[in-house]
Amino acid sequence: MKAVRVLLIGSGGRMGKAIAAAADSSRDFTILAAIRCGDDLTPGLRESEVAIDFTQADATAKTLRGCVETAKPLVLGTTGHSHDQLKAIEEAAAKVPIVFAPNFSVGVNALFWLAREATRLLGADFDLEIVEMHHRLKKDAPSGTAKKLAEILSKERQLTSDDHLRHGREGNVGERSAEEIGIHALRGGDVVGEHTVVFAGQGECLELTHKASSRETFARGALRAARWVVDQAPGLYSMSDVIALPPAR
Repeated sequence: MKAVRVLLIGSGGRMGKAIAAAADSSRDFTILAAIRCGDDLTPGLRESEVAIDFTQADATAKTLRGCVETAKPLVLGTTGHSHDQLKAIEEAAAKVPIVFAPNFSVGVNALFWLAREATRLLGADFDLEIVEMHHRLKKDAPSGTAKKLAEILSKERQLTSDDHLRHGREGNVGERSAEEIGIHALRGGDVVGEHTVVFAGQGECLELTHKASSRETFARGALRAARWVVDQAPGLYSMSDVIALPPAR
């Protein structure tokens, strides 16, 4: 199988280094160019088949412009985008294929699917809470993965606004409403990433947890997405598409 030629954007970051190491250990990928956030994208894009970007939300617009101008697909793992930045990603995906995911772990994407199914099966009698923990250097909170989980739970409960989301609690906040979805962000040490969805009912509690012990799992997922997206038509895709998870019922 021919090796996929990759432009790695954000090569100096933690995820960039993990992706480079995973590609070096595989015959399926060649990092044709590795650049840091803010460097010129054009030379690398011209020679590569696909770009992988794990940098900062403010740098995404530049990556999108470069991929559209060179008609190259993109794997985007950056989180913390504003509404306008998310709209720009959607607009670019009308012209080039983009895999955009808050988490490229196969296990986490299975968690997304399981959380949706559990919410549907357990019904409104169970209260929903999300707890995430990451290393002390993570800049955005809650994590993109926690936001995606909240989006999934909200959609399944048919909650259309963000008014029901509770980011932590302090003081005399009153009784918990049935519509609330709590989100709690913990930071400390060198934790790669932990996410738990709590389904709390009367007399019983179900927890779905994913723990990442190494960034290698995210790196392998990003490379898997890179190989997949080079054969796709323009569109906005997720890791669910890449790993072909069953559709929600």
